[in-house]
Amino acid sequence: MGPRMAALDSKASGKMGMRAVVYYMTTTIIAVVIGIIIVIIIHPGKGTKENMHREGKIVQVTAADAFLDLIRNMFPPNLVEACFKQFKTNYEKRSFKVPIQPNETLVGAVINNVSEAMETLTRITEELVPVPGSVNGVNALGLVVFSMCFGFVIGNMKEQGQALREFFDSLNEAIMRLVAVIMWYAPLGILFLIAGKIVEMEDMGVIGGQLAMYTVTVIVGLLIHAVIVLPLLYFLVTRKNPWIFIGGLLQALITALGTSSSITATAASIGAAGIPQAGLVTMVIVLTSVGLPTDDITLIIAVDWFLDRLRTTTNVLGDSLGAGIVEHLSRHELKNRDVEMGNSVIEENEMKKPYQLISQESEIEKSMDSETKM
Repeated sequence: MGPRMAALDSKASGKMGMRAVVYYMTTTIIAVVIGIIIVIIIHPGKGTKENMHREGKIVQVTAADAFLDLIRNMFPPNLVEACFKQFKTNYEKRSFKVPIQPNETLVGAVINNVSEAMETLTRITEELVPVPGSVNGVNALGLVVFSMCFGFVIGNMKEQGQALREFFDSLNEAIMRLVAVIMWYAPLGILFLIAGKIVEMEDMGVIGGQLAMYTVTVIVGLLIHAVIVLPLLYFLVTRKNPWIFIGGLLQALITALGTSSSITATAASIGAAGIPQAGLVTMVIVLTSVGLPTDDITLIIAVDWFLDRLRTTTNVLGDSLGAGIVEHLSRHELKNRDVEMGNSVIEENEMKKPYQLISQESEIEKSMDSETKM
C-alpha cells in the first residue's frame, strides 16, 4: 500500500478526491445496512446445532472495549510486534472487600446502634476487571494505517522520496510474482482444507443447508445493491438514465464475471494487481481484527469461487457508476483542467520545435505581414 499511496498526486486529495471518498463511504454504509437487514430476514445460520462441540471458551467482551481495541490497534507501538500480535482487552477476576449494610444480615439488626462494630463487618466480592493484553494474530489494521501514512509522507517528498518509491515498487512487484506462483498451488491446498472440514462434519445435510442459505443471502444482497441502490444513486445525482450508462459497461461487466478480477478504487488497492478471492481475504482480516474465530471459514471456500464473481461484477459496476457521478459533480473543474492542460501542451510543443522550423515560421509571418501592408 505504501507505494500506491506515494504514487497519488497531491491534487487527488482535492474536491474530486473528497467526492470519491464520500461516494464510497455512502455506498459502503448502504451495503452494510442491506446486509444486516437481509441476514436478519433470511437467517442463513439457522439450523445450527445448539450442542455443537467447540474447543475453547467464549469470552464476553463489551462493545465499548471492542471498539477501543480497534482504536488501539490502529496505532501499534511496535511495527514488528504488529506483524504477529494485536492488542486485546482481557478480563481478570479481582476480589474486593465491601462493607455489609445493616439490612443485609441479622447481625446488623442486633448491633444496629453500634457503628464501630459495623465498620469491621465486611464481605468479599469478585468482579471482572478489564486489563490490557494481547493475542496472537496479525494486526492488519495497524499495518494498513501505518502504510497509508508512510505512503503519504513519501509522496510529499517529491525527488527525495524517489529512491524509496522505486524500492517499494520493486518489492511490491516481487511479492505479487511470488503470490502468483503460490496461487498455482492454491487449489491443492484448498482441496485438503475442505476435505479436513468434511471429515470433521457430523451432519453434512445441516452444513450443506447452511451454505445454501449463505449463498442465497449473498446473491440477494448483491442484486439489491447492484440493480436498485447503485442505479438509483446515479439517477438522483446526475438526473440521467443509469441503464444507458450501464449498457456501455456490458463488456467490462462480462469480463469481470468471467475472470473474477477487478482493480478496486479503494485506498488499499490503488494501482495494485487484483487479488483472487479478495472478499474472503478481507473477511479473514475483519474477523481477526475484532477477535472472532476464523476456524470454519474454509467451508465458505467451497462456494466462494462463484460468489466472488458476482462480488467482482458488483464492484466494477459500483466503481464505474462512481466515476460517472464524480465526473458529473466535477465537470467544471475538469473543463478548467482541460483548458490548462491544452495551453500547457501547446507551449510544450512550441518549446520542442527545432530552431530552424521556428525561424522559418517567423519568416513566413513577416512576409505575410509585409504583403498585407502593401
